[in-house]
Order: sequence, then structure tokens, then C-alpha cells
Amino acid sequence: MSVSGVRRRDVARALLAAAAALVFAPAVTASRPRNAAPADDDGGFDETYGGRRIRGVPAATTVTAPARWQVTVDGRPLHLMRRADGTYLSMVDHYRSWPTALEATRAAVDEMGATQRPRAAGAPARGPGPGRRRGPGQHGGDGHGVHA
Repeated sequence: MSVSGVRRRDVARALLAAAAALVFAPAVTASRPRNAAPADDDGGFDETYGGRRIRGVPAATTVTAPARWQVTVDGRPLHLMRRADGTYLSMVDHYRSWPTALEATRAAVDEMGATQRPRAAGAPARGPGPGRRRGPGQHGGDGHGVHA
């Protein structure tokens, strides 16, 4: 027995317990469910952003289906998709993803600018239709380019 009353055996037990905790900590952490749902996934949002009225409500889904959103910008639908990693992307810019549906909607509003609006449901996509041709140097599109 040492002068302070602590024995070698007690020190060895403490070191062994600390080593065991370090070894098993990653396994315990990995076994816990992650809170992958961002904060806005529970309730929805309704705000004015960039001069636009954006609204989003979680759509009714089954237990096994991924979270779906019904999002509108100035009353027109904006389709969001949820990726496998839990992030969201919009049809306005599907080269970037965002952690929450609200952030994806705000990014879509930023990308559209002040004048462009999402297509109305059932409206045809823009581009050359029957009888319309693009000439040399006429690329068409909306001027935003590719974000790759």
C-alpha cells in the first residue's frame, strides 16, 4: 500500500476501465439513432423571403415513405425532392442540395430572381416548340447556366 492509500491494483482498474470506454464509445455512438430530421421537418414554414411568399407543409406520408413537402412560391408549386442523405434539392437548381426544405426553397427563390416564377401545374416546359428553331448563337434557356 502506498502512502496516499491508492494501490497499484486500483490504478490498473481505472486505466482498464478508461481504455474499455474508449474502445466501445464508437460502437455505442453508432448504434444510437441519428436525428436526421432537420428542425423544419416537423411543422412547416410560411414566410416572405426575397419579396416572395414561400409556404411549405409536410405532406401526409406513410412510415416507410420519405418525408415529402408541398411547397409554393407566390402560390405556384415548387417541387422538392429528398435525397438519400436527407438533404433536399429543388427543380430550379438540382445540382445543389440543402439540409432543410426551407433552405432549398430559399435557394430556389434566390436562383429565380425577382421576375421568374415556378411553372404553373400542368404548364408546358419552356424551350423550342414545334415550328420554332434556334439559330446559331441562340442557346435559349433562362440565362442561369449550368451549376456543375
